[in-house]
Amino acid sequence: MAQLSAFRDPSQPALLSNYKPGPSYCELMGDGVEDRPRLLEFWQRLEQLPFEDLTLRAADALHDLYERGVTFTVYTDRDAIDRTLPFDVIPRVLSAAEWATIESGVKQRVGALNLFLGDIYGEQKILKAGVVPRDLVEGNANYRPEMMGVALPHGTYVHVAGIDLVRGADGEFYVLEDNARTPSGVSYVVENRHLMQRAFPDLLEGFRVRDVSDYGQKLREKLIETAPADCDNPQLVLLSPGVFNSAYYEHIYLAREMGVALVEGRDLVVVDKRLFAKTITGLQRVDVVYRRVDDDFLDPRAFNPDSMLGVPGIMDCLKAGTVTIANAPGTGVADDKAVYAYMPKIIEYYLGEEPILANVKTYICRVKKDLAYTLEHMDELVVKPVGESGGYGIVIGPMASKKELDDCKEAVKAKPENFIAQPMVQLSVCPTLTEDGVAPRHVDLRPFAITGEETWVLPGGLTRVALRKGSIIVNSSQGGGTKDTWVLYEEASTAGQSQVQRQNQSLSASSSGSQSQSQSQSQSGSQAQTQSQTNASYQGKEAGKPTE
Repeated sequence: MAQLSAFRDPSQPALLSNYKPGPSYCELMGDGVEDRPRLLEFWQRLEQLPFEDLTLRAADALHDLYERGVTFTVYTDRDAIDRTLPFDVIPRVLSAAEWATIESGVKQRVGALNLFLGDIYGEQKILKAGVVPRDLVEGNANYRPEMMGVALPHGTYVHVAGIDLVRGADGEFYVLEDNARTPSGVSYVVENRHLMQRAFPDLLEGFRVRDVSDYGQKLREKLIETAPADCDNPQLVLLSPGVFNSAYYEHIYLAREMGVALVEGRDLVVVDKRLFAKTITGLQRVDVVYRRVDDDFLDPRAFNPDSMLGVPGIMDCLKAGTVTIANAPGTGVADDKAVYAYMPKIIEYYLGEEPILANVKTYICRVKKDLAYTLEHMDELVVKPVGESGGYGIVIGPMASKKELDDCKEAVKAKPENFIAQPMVQLSVCPTLTEDGVAPRHVDLRPFAITGEETWVLPGGLTRVALRKGSIIVNSSQGGGTKDTWVLYEEASTAGQSQVQRQNQSLSASSSGSQSQSQSQSQSGSQAQTQSQTNASYQGKEAGKPTE
């Protein structure tokens, strides 16, 4: 890879000399009240980077991601199966204090979600108390009556959660939505860090940044904690829809990091309400399934009888207590954007606490007064379908045409229960490398939480960035990219230099074998990855849109 010059050419303008974040809160500068950056030391480090060399190294980094197979799929793009997720080389930096708030808020929220799900599939106290409308839950497309009365180890329904956060103009973090089914993107968090360590060790040098490389080990540990009680040596597998799924790279990556088999539905079989994997030496019992297959296609006997992706009878195993499925079926109720609006009440009901991380103000169109307000102020609001993800179906009122607003009004009037509306949040911005220099681009943050007996949160999470000028849609399916997210220890100092150097040496030593290992895992995870075009069509439809 190209190397940066040791010093910037003094005859050229500094990298950030023309950077103007505008009215948005800037992750680097703060609220602009002080006449200096919020992260002065990091600002000074960036100022030393020549733009031309930075651009060259950014291109090398993107090529590196492609060569290593770090890709995703956009179902609506028939011309490209695999794409490299755009990566911006200027990281987002969070202080220790900022992270402490985020971490405690995410743990609180995930705890409340698990209690809520255990209740609605159990005694339903919250529904009987009228805190959450019964029809909002039981009429939800993701509500699974099959889960009623099913006891789960430690009451864990949401083993892996991705909580999407935004920072408003006031500098405060807000929860934008909860992802409790099959949240994706954690592989990019780790790969982004490894890429920065390989390509930009000089930028990392001296900063004490919390590590993210142990996610796979933590995930395995937490999943084992939720294994059925009679397991002496729990056996785990990762269940994937297959090679045509948008997040298939991540499935390979996580299976490798956990040291478990990557399987498809045809690789598993149920015998006497116990789950087994087919191996060359015979059937091997499976105790925990980390599934990346949507509920509808998980078990053709229980849900969609036409599914070719699931495992017939796996729900019988779950009910019999012989297998753990992570995340549990039915967790999609917590994904619903209308249920999201009740989360402050849900937290208060189960925990007796105020939310540490507030919701964005939400208008529930199924409520008459909220519907009236939404229709009257649609040009000021962001309207979202409650069951969609990945940025699909969103209408941004201030940026929409008259026709788009008129069409949206008709859709909301026809099925108000399918929509919520929120005021347009002025998302925070980060310095981002563009063809014309460094410019502000809007970002969000998806911390990942893993729950077994207790909840652990990966330090940092996935920062997604809207690469198009003026856009607030950060989803990869809508043209967004990602950044590395640094969580600093209490203060930046040169004390971390030796740690960074050791990590870089380790990565350098192992990087040559990493790609071939990934390819090997891809080939060995299932005996027959090559599908006919018919099966490809099934996988594209059955896996659903990426949970972004």
